[in-house]
Amino acid sequence: MDKDASERRVVVGVDGSRSSYEALRWGVRYADLVGGSVEAVAVWELPGLYGWSAPAVDMDVDEDETRQKMDQELADVLGADAAGSVRTRVVHGNPADVLLRAADGAEVLVVGSRGRGGFARALLGSVSQHVSQHARCPVVIVRSGQE
Repeated sequence: MDKDASERRVVVGVDGSRSSYEALRWGVRYADLVGGSVEAVAVWELPGLYGWSAPAVDMDVDEDETRQKMDQELADVLGADAAGSVRTRVVHGNPADVLLRAADGAEVLVVGSRGRGGFARALLGSVSQHVSQHARCPVVIVRSGQE
């Protein structure tokens, strides 16, 4: 692990859902309290990518679009000044796996209770449930007031 052990990193999964915005706000407040830094991680994945045929799309387009949306969402949710202090990462892959790797050595991993997909009545989304069971650091699952 090449990260400074004294750094108190707060990793937040951001996917554009209301509960991920609440998780981002929670992560920023917590980082302020403990003198840590926030790393917001957005994960993009092409549906059907792992099937028998190759995707018929330009994979770079989705990553660029995700980066632009993420920057705009951070500014909308946190305000331009606070958003500027958040490090961002956009990663292609399985959301739960990417978040678990990103949170290795972190103070805490913060995720929303449900992402953009899923069933309306579900208490936890598949990603939040998976990371809560497999993370090597504490996990905070934040619910949106609208749930």
